[in-house]
Amino acid sequence: MSDMYQSFSQSPIGKLLVKNLGLPAPMPLERYEAGSPLVDGTVVTGGTGRLAESLPGLLDTLGIDSTVAPEDGARYKGLVFDATGLTSADQLVALRDFFTPLMRSLTTCPRVVVLGTPPEQVSGSERVAQRALEGFTRSLGKEIGKGGTVQLAYVAEGAEAATTSTLGFLLSPKSAYVSGQVVRIGATGTTEAGTVTDQLRPLEGKIALVTGASRGIGEQIARVLHRDGATVVGVDVPQAASELQSLMKELDGDWLTLDITGKDAPQRIAHHLSEKHGGVDVVVHNAGITRDKKLANMGEDRWDSVIAVNLTAPERISRELLDQGVINAGGSIVGVASIAGIAGNVGQTNYAASKAGVIGLVDSLKDELEDGITINAVAPGFIITQMTAAVPFATREVGQRLNAMSQGGLPVDVAEAIAWYASPGSTAVNGNVVRVCGQMMLGA
Repeated sequence: MSDMYQSFSQSPIGKLLVKNLGLPAPMPLERYEAGSPLVDGTVVTGGTGRLAESLPGLLDTLGIDSTVAPEDGARYKGLVFDATGLTSADQLVALRDFFTPLMRSLTTCPRVVVLGTPPEQVSGSERVAQRALEGFTRSLGKEIGKGGTVQLAYVAEGAEAATTSTLGFLLSPKSAYVSGQVVRIGATGTTEAGTVTDQLRPLEGKIALVTGASRGIGEQIARVLHRDGATVVGVDVPQAASELQSLMKELDGDWLTLDITGKDAPQRIAHHLSEKHGGVDVVVHNAGITRDKKLANMGEDRWDSVIAVNLTAPERISRELLDQGVINAGGSIVGVASIAGIAGNVGQTNYAASKAGVIGLVDSLKDELEDGITINAVAPGFIITQMTAAVPFATREVGQRLNAMSQGGLPVDVAEAIAWYASPGSTAVNGNVVRVCGQMMLGA
């Protein structure tokens, strides 16, 4: 679906009106295409922390060109600053000293990443300085413009070598609609990364379960996981059987039609995965519904159905797969939450409760998982789908413009974030909730 306002704002008369009236000017975002280099340009690295010396080598592993000596007049695609060495507030000036001279040297759709130490793992003045990095990156994300993104990755002691997959995601067009986010690497669970033999197909030989896979965001998740090498097992309700089977046949995948809220659904899914595939490596709880009404008018059926599909089913299925040992070592569970579950939304008390509960599921399981299994979640913002196309025009326009990128995201943006979580190289990424929202300007 096209964004008519974005197209208009890029036309000659549109550019004139946008400039003179101070209107939003959404930059067309670069998105990853299979087979393309992760970064089309050079990344400047800086800082004097734990990762400074290893950064060039980590980026080289990903095929990313980097330099520690930027040249006058040169243009750069990204900046990575190692702030793990900052131990007091007065040292924060190093951020200004590194970034200010380089901000005007960035190309369109640039990527900025700051690396820090989890504040909860240090104390005193160092904790103060490390926590300050969040305010810096979130603010820079709202002023960088040109379709750029800014992220903060907290890297625990001992997890330095496990940052590769996260750097690849955050520095590439795969994170086009992710900005102002904080990622923790090695803070919970293992500090080591799994083995990735092919950076272009990190999920080669893996089995991925995707619920609600027949269309919309679920379809894109299936397509991206398949692109990355996984065999996809799609799950959807019987009413969507035709679409589901057609997609899975196209992707050389497998399918299972059932109502995930059914009493025996977790057992049926576990049996199917065990008997036909010998287990599963990636579990994506994407299926979800909305039944919006203000709480004063909320009927029992609206409340119960949303909680059952969006929250109770993912929890029951996850517990069953874990209890039966169906999820393979090094596997991943990914929930689809929502910014509504973080900031709330009018008429969505049921939906927001269910999506906040998904985040609670991450918190509940992250410390008890074994064998390198991880659990994380994405929290999409305004994603352009057939469902949002039915939203009234004025509401839809506000929803799309009220973020740092002044536009809605695409289903593939959610899918790319999930594929990053699912990669064997992301086993040190556990217990995270990353918003895919273009960095909302208000609320979350």
